[in-house]
Amino acid sequence: MTSEPLNSDPLGRHLFSFGVITDTHVNQGEDDCNSPFEVNRLANRRMRHVIRDLNTRDLAFVVNVGDLVHPVPAIPDLYAAAAARFHEQVKELKHPLYLTPGNHDVGDKPNDWAPAARIHEDYLALWEEHFGAQYRSFDHDGCHFIIVNAQIINSGFTAEEEQQTWLETDLAANRDKRLFLYSHYPPYFSKPDEQENYDNIGEPGRTWMLNLLEKYDVEAIFMGHVHNFWFYRHGETDCYLLPSTAFVRLDYSEMYRISPGPGSEFGRNDRPKLGYFIVHVHEGGHVCDIVRTYGNEAALGSPVVAEPSCIAPVHPRLNRRGDFGFDMRQNWMEIVEIPPTGGLDEFDRKQVRNDYPLMALWEMGVKKIRIPFQDLQIPDNIDRLRMLKSHGHEFTLFSFGNPSPRHRDLITTHQDIFSAWEIGLNWEVLERDIGGVGEIARAVVVPVYLSRLRSIDEQRSEAGKYYHAINHGFLADDRNQMADALARPELSGALSGVVFRLTLEMSPWATAATASAIATDLGVAASVHLRMFGANPALETADDYLSVSRIAEAMVAAATFDNVTVYADTFVDIDRGYFPRAGVLDRMFNPRPGFHLVRYLNAALNRVGGEISACAVGECPGGRYIQLQVGKGTIVLALPDTHATELSVPFGAAHGEQIDLSSGEIARVAVENDDTVSVIVPMSNGVRFPVLIIPS
Repeated sequence: MTSEPLNSDPLGRHLFSFGVITDTHVNQGEDDCNSPFEVNRLANRRMRHVIRDLNTRDLAFVVNVGDLVHPVPAIPDLYAAAAARFHEQVKELKHPLYLTPGNHDVGDKPNDWAPAARIHEDYLALWEEHFGAQYRSFDHDGCHFIIVNAQIINSGFTAEEEQQTWLETDLAANRDKRLFLYSHYPPYFSKPDEQENYDNIGEPGRTWMLNLLEKYDVEAIFMGHVHNFWFYRHGETDCYLLPSTAFVRLDYSEMYRISPGPGSEFGRNDRPKLGYFIVHVHEGGHVCDIVRTYGNEAALGSPVVAEPSCIAPVHPRLNRRGDFGFDMRQNWMEIVEIPPTGGLDEFDRKQVRNDYPLMALWEMGVKKIRIPFQDLQIPDNIDRLRMLKSHGHEFTLFSFGNPSPRHRDLITTHQDIFSAWEIGLNWEVLERDIGGVGEIARAVVVPVYLSRLRSIDEQRSEAGKYYHAINHGFLADDRNQMADALARPELSGALSGVVFRLTLEMSPWATAATASAIATDLGVAASVHLRMFGANPALETADDYLSVSRIAEAMVAAATFDNVTVYADTFVDIDRGYFPRAGVLDRMFNPRPGFHLVRYLNAALNRVGGEISACAVGECPGGRYIQLQVGKGTIVLALPDTHATELSVPFGAAHGEQIDLSSGEIARVAVENDDTVSVIVPMSNGVRFPVLIIPS
């Protein structure tokens, strides 16, 4: 069971939460399915798992956003059987359930290019017979929720006109409330004027719906149909496209530059992309938790197993200890063209953005994102960055050298997007560039940080031999060089911080502590770059144990030293080219061990209140520990050795809890007479994970 999310000032008091599921595709029998794909046979068992999971949560209600069943109404006997199976399952749900019709429930939207059974008035009657009203609205705690039948839009049916009149009247009557809308079809994916395809709403219905979103400032719209995650904002409306609980739309596997792999049915059974939403409504807005189900199943008649207590994740908007972030080396806002597959679209490509990087950032609670100037040179990206800032993200821009006039104009015009700007300089041409850097640093309100390129001789000294590689950032031994640069007339008073380099062989905790001390002495802040690879560009660095240990150290350091921000330089795997290495997501943009570490450590650090300060660092039986002071209490990060199965760490409190940073599970710990705590080292996929021990 997951505890309530931590309340935090940015959004005000937490009011209530609700669940959103979609594309459940329940079959007519437990193993009877009319789909050619084997994974579809699992839909009923996967739905049963979701219902049991929802029952462990404190929710006001649940909304299913369509495609409740898989058999279409053109096959009425199978449709009726599937509807019966659906109702058998949802009668076990402990929360009120509201239903939205999808194309499998009432027929496809009007189109001429796909041979699927289209919307028909007889199918609408079948829906009403088995599931009730096609559209409806309801209130909860000052909010108004509206469900529409997107399939009848542009149909010309009498029902379309009736729905239009009803919706316009309903919105007008409730415009003083916070409004949330549910529609199976999305109006669009990437741009409001994009070409119609199988997956969006065509004109004129699209413009009609978008105008209503704009006119009434709808807070959010939740959509299904595409079986993948996307997010955008239209006007003031947050637009969420949800994953399915049953299977993934495999045509969108073209977003990734890698095969989906064995057992995935060419992407349709990409288990980590299955799931649903929990939406937390606060006084000043809402946040969405994405619950990955990983395709978990519950067989018919199987016992309900009590779930362990787990820590609630923290969204970037609510993360009070968000000074650890990532470099976005890959294009994380890339628009990809999906080729016509002959399945659902055949006559043109679809343009979509891969939003799984964003989904992972939200799941991990990551606020800080470091991006190159390239992201500032694409107009659509600029709008998206500004929108994501309102969702809690903080962006650091990085560049090299004295900015060109064009770059100066861009950063000056859009400086409201950024919380910091890192500028790297080559010390060999410092005199050429220093004046221009000081000039632009004074011209912007964005805090500017200085980094320096490492020379060939320095690289040779650090690595033992010279490799053709680009390295930057100050080391502790460069303190005098930093002080001299900050004192130069060209830079005096212009800089807010310096960039430190944290190589693979360096301790993240010790490096951050030293960087904090030097920065404090110099009167600036420190940005520490956590390298996830070594000096040799030919060697792969894919040790997940090493990655989770170093990231854990870096995160507690960033939470402890208030003038330090840490950026890990690898978000997604680099599986080709120079310095191949593991990130926290693989090339399918699915979680790796580091993802879980960041997710649960961010959540755990937000569970404890008060200012964190360093207390003690040392070795212990089975590994190492970092002990921190929080108010009058103590928290301990226990870092196991490579082969350890148990650790004994000093704690110093009478009662405590240990948080498994591989799963988020919470367990009580027994404090021994010598104020030590023994913990079992968690293992996940063969990787030993750190443990955080906090007061209970």
